[in-house]
Amino acid sequence: MNKGIGHIFLSVVLLLTAACGHRVRQEAAVPQKVTITRDVLRDKIKGGWAGQTIGCTFGGPTEFKFKGTLIQDYQPLVWYDNYILETFQLDPGLYDDVYLDFTFVEVMERAGLDAPADSFALAMARDDYRLWHANQAARYNILNGIMPPASGHWMNNPHADDIDFQIEADFAGMMSPGMINTAAEICDRTGHIMNYGDGWYGGVFMAAMYATAFISDDIQFIIEQGLKPIPAESRFYQAISDVIRWHEQFPDDWKACWFEFEKKHTSEKGCPEGVFNAFNIDASVNAAYVVIGLLYGEKDFFSTMDIATRCGQDSDCNPATAAGILGVMLGYEKIPGSWKPAVEKVLDVRFPFSGFTLNQISEVSYQHAIRQIVGNGGEVWNDTLAILVQHPEPLRLEQSFEGMYPVKELLVRKDYLNERIKIDFTGNGIVVLGNVRSLCGVEASDYVALLDVFIDGARMETVRMPYDYIVRKYDIYHKYMLHTDDHTVEIQWVNQDPGFRIYLRSYVVYSDAPAVTGRPAQ
Repeated sequence: MNKGIGHIFLSVVLLLTAACGHRVRQEAAVPQKVTITRDVLRDKIKGGWAGQTIGCTFGGPTEFKFKGTLIQDYQPLVWYDNYILETFQLDPGLYDDVYLDFTFVEVMERAGLDAPADSFALAMARDDYRLWHANQAARYNILNGIMPPASGHWMNNPHADDIDFQIEADFAGMMSPGMINTAAEICDRTGHIMNYGDGWYGGVFMAAMYATAFISDDIQFIIEQGLKPIPAESRFYQAISDVIRWHEQFPDDWKACWFEFEKKHTSEKGCPEGVFNAFNIDASVNAAYVVIGLLYGEKDFFSTMDIATRCGQDSDCNPATAAGILGVMLGYEKIPGSWKPAVEKVLDVRFPFSGFTLNQISEVSYQHAIRQIVGNGGEVWNDTLAILVQHPEPLRLEQSFEGMYPVKELLVRKDYLNERIKIDFTGNGIVVLGNVRSLCGVEASDYVALLDVFIDGARMETVRMPYDYIVRKYDIYHKYMLHTDDHTVEIQWVNQDPGFRIYLRSYVVYSDAPAVTGRPAQ
């Protein structure tokens, strides 16, 4: 038991239940109040930020190179003392799941802990770092007048269930020790900037596990507490609860657990880039890999990251989250020494796309945590803090893409210079994927293509398509919840420029019922 934490230990009893055929845990007795010294709190927060940075760097080389398959045991995962510093310099965009956290902390430091959603949204949208998927779709929405929560809603954001907020909710848990509901409220303000439904739940789940890691060193308890706010009817809850169940069934074989999960839960529905191939950036899928790493890693720092990475898909973000939670639980001083030299080389180096160093963000988060403790009924006694532990309150049910089923993708891969884009389809929704390209190979331009979009002859809107990668529109166009019928989408480029082209990569069609597979029509 850590010195300075009076009654953190939570006893949990395992019962054998014949009715369900597997072990279930008896409800743990959650303490009403936990004491923690200032030094321990500071050490745990530093451990969280360091763990997240280590894990992101560790899994970076394999990110989305293993999609729907394991990274085999014989494939080495490298690490050396200059690794983080070199990655800062050579691949700073890898750390999007950390520098987005930093942005939100910076907003709270400037505008207060109760900063409104719009403050976070505008800071993210106006920064000059690269973003992808739900984050980039939200940035475009915000810069074009669609503010949160509409910016993250699935009707406005095809990536609403993607991993984005899940990988940047760490800050909310690290500033809310033992206070799951406080973390969830922060997640409500920030997570709906770019996500909805399962995408939002992923962030709440991670933040809740971080918050619980301050008051418990029981991994299963941390996971169970993190899951409590998530509605049991949601797909996200069902996915994670299945991982917990399969871990009980296969306690010594993480690959068996992984295979069971792959069979049941990996059908992509949202992100149009992944619904018809092995790419899966869904929050619930990658959250499951975090949980597999935590459960089977058994509090070993390397094993936890190694397993979370070898599950594949978003294999930098998943070990980053797992190692961040473990870093809070252990504290910085107890992170094994073999990982320390790489971190210590960057503790006072300005983090990519941020005004903070790791040491500075740790101190700011520590100050925010003290303010949250006091503001939520806790107390300060000289060098000791008393945390009033919160019992998780359930969130409202949100589910994205209800009544929408992907039924077809057509790869077009065509450049359009003068002609109108015309797509005939049968269904109740469509996402058109593509971007603006330069014929001259220019790297920077403020050119913005204007595209008039018509559905069934009726003009819907004028879409702005910036060439600039930072403010680009992630998908050309999407429309959901049409009446299921035959439809025609026409896209007219109204301000044609001979130096540019509209590249139509593909389009994905949705319907109100799953596709029926069978022999192709003759």
